[in-house]
Amino acid sequence: MKQAFLLPCGVNVVHERCDSPVVYCGIVVSAGTRHEQAEDSGMAHFVEHLSFKGTRRRRAAAVNRCLERVGGDLNAFTGKQETVYHAAVLRPHFGLAADLLCDIVFSSTYPQHEIGREIEVICDEIESYRDTPSELIFDEFEAMIFGAHPLGRDILGRPERLRAYTTADAERFADRYYRPECCTFFVVGDIGADEIARRVERAVSASTRAESAPDAPGEALPALPQPGIEIKKVERGTHQAYVVMGARTAGGDSAERPALLLLNNLLGGPAMSSRLNTALRERAGLVYSADSFLSTYPDAGLWGVYFGCDKGDVERCRRIVCRELRRLTDAPLGERTLAAAKRQLIGQMGIAREHRESYALALGKTYARYGRLYDVDALSAAVERVTAAELQAAAARYLSPEGLSALIYV
Repeated sequence: MKQAFLLPCGVNVVHERCDSPVVYCGIVVSAGTRHEQAEDSGMAHFVEHLSFKGTRRRRAAAVNRCLERVGGDLNAFTGKQETVYHAAVLRPHFGLAADLLCDIVFSSTYPQHEIGREIEVICDEIESYRDTPSELIFDEFEAMIFGAHPLGRDILGRPERLRAYTTADAERFADRYYRPECCTFFVVGDIGADEIARRVERAVSASTRAESAPDAPGEALPALPQPGIEIKKVERGTHQAYVVMGARTAGGDSAERPALLLLNNLLGGPAMSSRLNTALRERAGLVYSADSFLSTYPDAGLWGVYFGCDKGDVERCRRIVCRELRRLTDAPLGERTLAAAKRQLIGQMGIAREHRESYALALGKTYARYGRLYDVDALSAAVERVTAAELQAAAARYLSPEGLSALIYV
């Protein structure tokens, strides 16, 4: 049973009860890279790192050991749209996890003496990322597609800017966004709503930031620029070429999302039989694998294809990708092919639901972004309703080869 409710303290709670000895829980803070000011490069990620360096009630070592000593797990990540702090514990330790998560989010002190060391950790992360072209290319492609818009910003930030940050900078960002009304607490496990409400309300009331309200975030985020088309080749001296091709799409709340999910899975989903993997690997022998991806935000989305190949095969691979796209834009799928594609995607979603940690994260992020419950059955039904004409129309609108940008590392 899924439910969502608002606590008196201002935190939204979304919860699904299931028969499991493990509880997956966390807090989605609606503050990601896109919420930074232009001069605050990497601020959201910086605050995430510093949130583990001590609170009003716990030293850094106590934060890190708190759940470890009962066999639990604590982690966090920063994205373009939000920052997520999450934990996994056995059922008897849920109260400890809820208290720790609220303490980290609402009472972190971001101590100055920890900042220098942690900045170097982040800078090492940046350098490691820059040395991994198969990962870096996705961020650089997103920057290409969204340009100067906040969605185009690098999550990790710039070392020269990071090294100038202080406790006051972290507090300024946290005071604006790390507030109850900007947070969604999510829980998947064998625990009742009453207990969740009691423990989270108590933990938030013991925090400090919940009581101090400067200017609550209310400004409108910048409008997205009109999409353009760009083909960019970057010399990186790598052994092979890395290629991403793609374009902007509708956002995650669009009525076209089921069709986009279906198209993405059909072209380059996890199955070895995806059209791009079949064409590029199985038939042509040009790549080890070919994948497609669909990233969605409330107001926009990004679809793309990724592959690595020999440098002399880049254009041939791009032509094959475009040929597969035209098969979808130029003619509707046959009835049996469409039914098979739906069956495959719905099956994958049903199996993925059993990975409870990922499911819990999806539950929290969906409610934080859209104010609705993540419902695999409803999404499966929406996929089942997609017609061949709707699928072709979405392909023509977003996947036309003539409308794709490309970033090529050679």
